[in-house]
Amino acid sequence: MSERVALRLSDFDYNLPKELIAQYPVFRGSSRMLVLNRGTGKITHTVFKDFLHFIKPSDILVLNDTKVINARLFGRRITGGKLEIFLIESLGGNRFKVLIKPFGRIKEGEEIVFDNSRLRAHLMVKKKGKNVIEFSSISSDIDINQELKKLGNIPLPPYIKRKVGPLDTEMYQTIYAKKEGATASPTAGLHFTEEILKNIASKGAKLAYVTLHVNYGTFAPVKTENIVNHKMYSESFELAQDSALKINDVKERGGRVFAVGTTSCRVLETCAVQSTVHRPQTTEYKVMAKKGKTDLFIYPGYKFKLVDVLLTNFHFPKSTLLMLVCAFAGRELIFKAYEEAIAKRYRFFSYGDCMLII
Repeated sequence: MSERVALRLSDFDYNLPKELIAQYPVFRGSSRMLVLNRGTGKITHTVFKDFLHFIKPSDILVLNDTKVINARLFGRRITGGKLEIFLIESLGGNRFKVLIKPFGRIKEGEEIVFDNSRLRAHLMVKKKGKNVIEFSSISSDIDINQELKKLGNIPLPPYIKRKVGPLDTEMYQTIYAKKEGATASPTAGLHFTEEILKNIASKGAKLAYVTLHVNYGTFAPVKTENIVNHKMYSESFELAQDSALKINDVKERGGRVFAVGTTSCRVLETCAVQSTVHRPQTTEYKVMAKKGKTDLFIYPGYKFKLVDVLLTNFHFPKSTLLMLVCAFAGRELIFKAYEEAIAKRYRFFSYGDCMLII
């Protein structure tokens, strides 16, 4: 008998000991890896360096090449009140959608200054969840984007309870990060080293890159008990033609598509279109090159079109990320794997260990 489709927020809750929330990264490639077989339900334990053993020459690995920007800034009102500003999304023209703390006293139109910087910002729109600020400079010879890089800090997730350090500048970024725009890291990709990627390619498997600029919405809580009523934050994405051709070639030849992280998975599923290739009693899909925004919300009951294997970290209770992996492998099986991961003291969340779902 198939399991009931879980659609209540409470269906995705679990108890996690706080000490299992990873506060620091480990050396790339050295994390533990739980391997979950969807077909048999078998759970095995290994290390990420063994990832190569699970990919075949006929497969393709799809990675998200977004690059995290220094999105957390500290400034103050002209009157002296301190402010924390979190850049959510670039709107062009030196304007950004932002979160501001504390939110109460600052007024629309007010100026924000930054110590030891010639940058200024004006709060153009004050509306909860939709604040917009515009940066400017008191000197015409200042490159505002470069100044923001110097002024800002790496935006570690709120569950990492420590100050940002020099190590985070390197380790909260994937080794293949290329296109700036994310305000949170696609953390499943943090495990890869140059050597591991080189060995995957040497084995004959293909590599393809997509871009999804992960934003603060990845941490946004689901507040509706019926999860169907939750609205995802939209995120900018791109699947280029060269990557689409590689992925479609692998699918047509019967190879598997490995999505590295929920972000790569959502791009692939957003770009999926029904294939013209006909095989009896099957409905097959390919990807179409696209660029735009996606608010695709994947939860149990969703039918995956492109992704065959998913590499992912362990996710927060009641999160949309946990809902996605439950859709991929089934809630009962995922919760069984999480229970075992907790019992075996796996490290959770952004800097934690990973799970390979085959």
